Amino acid sequence: MQSIVRAAALAAGVLLPAAAGAAELDGASLSPWWGVPFAGVLLSIAIMPLAAPRLWHHHFGKIAFGWAVVFFVPFAFVAGPGVAAHALVHTLLAEYIPFIVLLVALFTAAGGIYVRGNLHGSPAVNTGIMAAGSVLASMMGTTGASMLLIRPLLRANDNRRHNAHVVVFFIFTVSNAGGSLTPLGDPPLFLGFLKGVDFFWTMKHIFPETLFLLGCLLVLFFAIDTWFYRREGVTPVDPTPDTPRMGVDGAINFLPLAAVVALVLFSGLWKPGITFEVYGTELGLEQIVRDVLLVVVVFVSLAITPRGVRERNQFSWAPMQEVAKLFIGIFLTMIPVLAMLKAGEQGAFAAVTRAVTGADGQPLPWAYFWLAGSLSSFLDNAPTYLVFFNLAGGDPAVLMTTLAPTLAAISAGAVFMGANTYIGNAPNFMVKAIAEERGVDMPSFFGYMAWSCAVLLPLFVVMTWIWFR
Repeated sequence: MQSIVRAAALAAGVLLPAAAGAAELDGASLSPWWGVPFAGVLLSIAIMPLAAPRLWHHHFGKIAFGWAVVFFVPFAFVAGPGVAAHALVHTLLAEYIPFIVLLVALFTAAGGIYVRGNLHGSPAVNTGIMAAGSVLASMMGTTGASMLLIRPLLRANDNRRHNAHVVVFFIFTVSNAGGSLTPLGDPPLFLGFLKGVDFFWTMKHIFPETLFLLGCLLVLFFAIDTWFYRREGVTPVDPTPDTPRMGVDGAINFLPLAAVVALVLFSGLWKPGITFEVYGTELGLEQIVRDVLLVVVVFVSLAITPRGVRERNQFSWAPMQEVAKLFIGIFLTMIPVLAMLKAGEQGAFAAVTRAVTGADGQPLPWAYFWLAGSLSSFLDNAPTYLVFFNLAGGDPAVLMTTLAPTLAAISAGAVFMGANTYIGNAPNFMVKAIAEERGVDMPSFFGYMAWSCAVLLPLFVVMTWIWFR
C-alpha cells in the first residue's frame, strides 16, 4: 500500500516527507498542475460576477473556500499530513492572520473618521484628493490612506453619472503607487525592511520613478475627468448634501491610526530574540505582540469613536468580510505556486529564474521589474517580493549597493504593478467593495484590467526605458 501511495505521489510531482511531522514543502518536487486551484480562484473572481452574479454575491466565500479544499485535500493525501499541516499552519499564522489583522485595524480606525462638508467632485477636487492620498499612503500605508479618503471621494461624486473612472484612478494612485516610498507604505517594502533594507532606501532610489508615475497618472486623470465632467453638463443637486462646514468628525481615531503605524514600525525594529515554534513555524515575540496589540487597537477605535460618526460614514463590515473570505482562498491555493517559484532552477518555473539573468550571469533589472510586477498583479505582492529578493541573492548589503538597480526594480514592480488587477493589492478589493456598496457601477475584473492595461502598461514601458534598462 505504501508503494502505491508513493507512486501516486511521484506521478503528481510531490515527494513524500521522510517522516511525519512539520516537514517543509519541497517546491522543486511540485508539478505545475498544483497551480490549477489557484487559477480556479482567479477565474472565479474574474468570471462569476458576470456569468452568475446572484450565485457569486451570495456564495463567493464558499466558492473561494471550495477551491482551497480542492487543493488541500488531495495535497494532504499525496504530500502527507506533516507537509500539509506545516504549510497550512505557516500560511495562517505567518501570513494570513497578520495580513487580516493589520487590514482590520486600519479599516476600523479609518472608518471612524468622517470628513464632513459639501465637497463637489470637480476634476480639480478629485485630483487634489488623490494627490493628498498618495502622499499619505507612504506614511500610513496604502490601506490606511485608501480607507480614510475613499468615502469622502465617493460622497463628492455621488451626483455624477460617470464616476467609476474616479475610483479606478484612486486605486492606481492612493491604493498602490503612493505607498512606494517607505516600508510603512506597502507590505512588500516592509518585508524588505525586516530583511535589512534601510528604512529610507526606497525613498532615495525610486523617488523619481514614483514621482513620474504619480505625476502622469494625476495629469491623465485630470484630463479624462474633465472630459467626463464637461460631457455631463449641469449635474443634479447633490443627493446627500452636507450642511456643516468642512471639518473632521471622529478625529480621535487618528490616534489608533498612529498606533497601527507605530506597532508595524516597532515590530521591525524590536528584536528580543524570543521565538515560539508552532508546528514548524517560528513566530517572534515581536510579531505576536504586534498582532495582539493591533486587535486591541480595533476595540479601542470602536470604543472611542463618537456616536453617530460611523453611521454618517456609512461604515459597514461587508467590504472587510469580502476581502477576508476571498483572500483565505487565495492564500491557501497560492502555497504551491510560491513554493515552485522559490525552488528557482530546480522548480517547475525554472524559466522565471533564467529570464531574470543575463548571459554574463548578472541580474537583468528590466526582467526583475516586469516579472516581479506581473506576478504581484495576481499573487500577493509581499511574498512575491521576497521570492525575487532571494532570487537576486537575498543579501541586503549587496542589494542596496552593488545590485541597487535590481532591488529598485523588484521594489517598483511589486508596488506599482499591484494596481494591475483587483487582487494585486488588498486595498484594491476593499475600495472596489466600498464603491459598489455605495452604488458605483465598478468595472468587472477584466474591465478593470482593460483600464490598467491601457493606462499603466504604457507608463511602465516608459519607466523601463528610462530607469530599468
